[in-house]
Amino acid sequence: MPKLILNKISTRAPKELSKEKIKKEISKLQDQLAELQNLLFASASHSLLVILQGMDAAGKDGAISNVFESVNPMGCRVISFKRPTELEMKHDFLWRIHQVVPEKGMMHVFNRSHYEDVIIQRVHKWVDEPTIKKRFHQINEFERLLSESNTVVLKFYLHISKEEQIERLNERLHDPSKMWKHNENDLKERDFWPQYMKAYEDAFANCSEIIPWNIVPADQNWYKEYLILKKVVEALQALKLKYPGLKKEG
Repeated sequence: MPKLILNKISTRAPKELSKEKIKKEISKLQDQLAELQNLLFASASHSLLVILQGMDAAGKDGAISNVFESVNPMGCRVISFKRPTELEMKHDFLWRIHQVVPEKGMMHVFNRSHYEDVIIQRVHKWVDEPTIKKRFHQINEFERLLSESNTVVLKFYLHISKEEQIERLNERLHDPSKMWKHNENDLKERDFWPQYMKAYEDAFANCSEIIPWNIVPADQNWYKEYLILKKVVEALQALKLKYPGLKKEG
């Protein structure tokens, strides 16, 4: 695919879009997702993995809460990836990821993912460039394995502007309901913004061979959530799942 240049892609919804109309569409899509998840769970022939990546304050937590609010918790699991533990560091970088991919019938949402190992580790030079190139290849093969095992993988980059990000980070200093999210390191990481953009662009260029990336404008939550929800619903509809019917006795 042609190389994506993030600063040439808008972080906002098209001006002609109506927020109220989109919110009505979101409500319809949530109803559809609830039914599709029921089908996914009942048929147990496929699974769904949704990967959310983005800069700090891009709205990953909010997207998870609002996009998946209509699904049955029995069939959905959210996994957040932090700094690898001492045990995880003793294994290959995909070891901790592979343990939590969804089994058939389930949908899992990754809040950050294996892409941290070619983004933040690259930006801070915790690994060398030859290792990054190997990891690009290994990620492609891993995603190929998932796809060939009937796991539908959707990858979303939540594309927030630097201006919107600082507003949201500052909001965490003053809003009691958001103070728990405040992390001094988030402000320090802004100094590496150009390096992060380049690392993401290289990841898009090198890791779209099996699963394409969806670049989601994230400055407005309603538009971000609509795009993610629409893509998830379309992906599940494409499976043309059916209820299995009565189980045969004996």
